[in-house]
Amino acid sequence: MFMGTTDFITVRARRPLTEIEFCAWVAQAVPGDRLEYHRGFLVLDIFPMFARLPDQQRAELARLGSRAFWAAEQGLVHLVQERTGPDQFAYIAVARPKPKAAAVSLSALLLAEQGQPDHATGSSGRAAA
Repeated sequence: MFMGTTDFITVRARRPLTEIEFCAWVAQAVPGDRLEYHRGFLVLDIFPMFARLPDQQRAELARLGSRAFWAAEQGLVHLVQERTGPDQFAYIAVARPKPKAAAVSLSALLLAEQGQPDHATGSSGRAAA
């Protein structure tokens, strides 16, 4: 039996994404969804000495890159890079299956990271000492 190939479709934003928009995508994405969250050379694009971006856009891009890495650490996405040219890459997040045992929402994880209480559960997200 021939299994064939599957075409992967990557969503590419028409404008630079914000950290909040990335989080919204992660929250609603189904396994296998792909989002190109940046195109360029991320490490240089956020470095003040080499960046061609204004300070505010560079700071937002740094937050976006950090959030993407955080989402990967949480097991929510895989992060991949695709070379598009010399010193140019497409940075892509691929949605992973949501953990079945996790009863915690993405917003609860974000609040816990910031040490703020989760109003739904009343917990602060920090362990008692």
